[in-house]
Amino acid sequence: MLELRNVSLRRGPRQLFSDATVTLHAGQRVGVTGANGSGKSSLFALLRGELQNDTGECRVPAHWIIAQVAQETSALELPALDYVLRGDAELEHLQKQLRAAGSQDSLSAQAPHRQATHDGPHIAALHAQLEAIDAYSAPSRAARLLHGLGFTADQEHLPVAQFSGGWRMRLNLAQALMCRSDLLLLDEPTNHLDLDAVLWLEEWLSRYPGTLLLISHDREFLDRTVQHILHIERGQVRLYAGNYSDFETQRAAQLAQQQTAFERQQREIAHIQRFIDRFKAKATKAKQAQSRIKALARLERIAAAHVDSPFQFEFPLPAKLPHPLLQLERVSAGYADKVILSGVDLSLAPGDRLGLLGPNGAGKSTLIKLLAGVIGPLGGQRAGAPDLDVGYFAQHQLEQLDTGASPLLHLQRLAPRASEQSLRDFLGGFGFSGALAESPVAPFSGGEKARLVLALLVHQAPNLLLLDEPTNHLDLEMRLALELALQDYPGAVVLVSHDRHLLRTVTDHFLLVAGGHARPFDGDLDDYRRWLEQRARTSESRSEDSEDKAHSATARRERKRQEAAQRQRLQPLRNELKKLDAQLEKLHTRQTELEAALGDSTLYEAAQKGRLQQLLVEKSALDSELETTEERWLEVGEMLEATPEPDENPSL
Repeated sequence: MLELRNVSLRRGPRQLFSDATVTLHAGQRVGVTGANGSGKSSLFALLRGELQNDTGECRVPAHWIIAQVAQETSALELPALDYVLRGDAELEHLQKQLRAAGSQDSLSAQAPHRQATHDGPHIAALHAQLEAIDAYSAPSRAARLLHGLGFTADQEHLPVAQFSGGWRMRLNLAQALMCRSDLLLLDEPTNHLDLDAVLWLEEWLSRYPGTLLLISHDREFLDRTVQHILHIERGQVRLYAGNYSDFETQRAAQLAQQQTAFERQQREIAHIQRFIDRFKAKATKAKQAQSRIKALARLERIAAAHVDSPFQFEFPLPAKLPHPLLQLERVSAGYADKVILSGVDLSLAPGDRLGLLGPNGAGKSTLIKLLAGVIGPLGGQRAGAPDLDVGYFAQHQLEQLDTGASPLLHLQRLAPRASEQSLRDFLGGFGFSGALAESPVAPFSGGEKARLVLALLVHQAPNLLLLDEPTNHLDLEMRLALELALQDYPGAVVLVSHDRHLLRTVTDHFLLVAGGHARPFDGDLDDYRRWLEQRARTSESRSEDSEDKAHSATARRERKRQEAAQRQRLQPLRNELKKLDAQLEKLHTRQTELEAALGDSTLYEAAQKGRLQQLLVEKSALDSELETTEERWLEVGEMLEATPEPDENPSL
């Protein structure tokens, strides 16, 4: 078992927690929660032996194999499947030994006059060990991991260097899951996943036999994967029995005697009740009505647990709310001459709450960009009201912040006539108070940057909100504040998110983006999970049914002809994508260097003004080039992803 006994841990001058005493037994699944900066990731570093506790004892069984997700990935030419296989260190070690033994055997056979060095019993023992760890099924296990995390069969053989940063993080996750570990440490594993991959990961973790410690800000993911919550708050560490909902209930009970908790609870319940009243007036679907009632019951229990949340904001009333806001009529969308979606009909009016569902690569982001006006329709009509004011949130916007400017300066540029105090008050609702409101953005964490982008978006009071994975990097408190603000927002919302709690409590209906179309989905998220399972079964069945037909000589000749033509069509795109990957690698490297330089506090002294201006100019130009390159990378990637590639290893 894993034990902490009276452990105290510091990072620099700051004490994260003290006198922590916790016992975790083998096989337990534990969610680790707490505010950003409370010490969750430092606890993981302590368990890995990368940090030393200041007092007390930290005991991890010496024989335990610990798996974690690497945070960096080099631009390797190693195929993705082989990269994942490296996660099984014992397998790799035995294979190296076997190759070495085989090499010695070969040398002896080629030079009989030399003394024989081969060791038959040793080789047999190695094969026995490989059999014991089920080594011969390892490639298929690695392939299943990749498929579950959204990779296609063709991508298994692509070099790691050809994948973007987000997809490399998925490769790192697959590598960690490949390890036959005793202790699995996962720090925000869903940040780079879509909803389909999150659902798959839940199922995988439910079967994981070892001890799991999971840091996550996704409450539904925690509810479905853990049996205990280890909560870090105000320097104290406490273990709670049950999943996250159970933890919230227990913690709320502990705070229930505080008068401020009661006041906050009533305000939050009123927010959600108004949302449900509006929902019942707009829709009659029994399943969705039931899910909202469940959401209300859950939030009634957790309200007191969030009494100390530093985040609280509301959307200002938009200047105008035209009806309809935006209409799509028989629209086709895509890039260049490649159509991703076709025949899309959609009308958005104030008060609409639409969630987009669909497999990875089906076109959800393409539809969001079309609604935002980032791309135009390839066919059909996109008609926006004259007073349409779109607020669009996407992850790439975090990199477009002016790293040399403060949150206050960012807001002053948007509202030059507003008083400084009113802007400070507004920023305080997003956690930017005091000196932090005047600090340069450069050293901000991903969560802080995401909060700032949301703050800038909210302040502009749009009447149509397009949110593409808005909760990445946001902690539970900020997610709750966003959820409550969206429930009172009078405009229309279109949401793509892997956070099911946000989808359940904010959206009224769903649009399923799949098979080149976007159509209403008559069901809830549990129905969507079943749809995915049925889709997977149907795909497997079709594959089996078509296998015999594919063996005929005529079919083989026709397939080869089509594959040759397909490869010829796709080769220019693959070449361009490879060049864009190399260019992005260089740009990201330089961006990191510039951000590090701009994060140096001495740079903002008067004597360094010239160098600061030079770096800011270079950073601005670099950000612009990076945005253009990333947009083209996305276009080319979606074009390739939407076009099936020929099978490089067809059945015989």
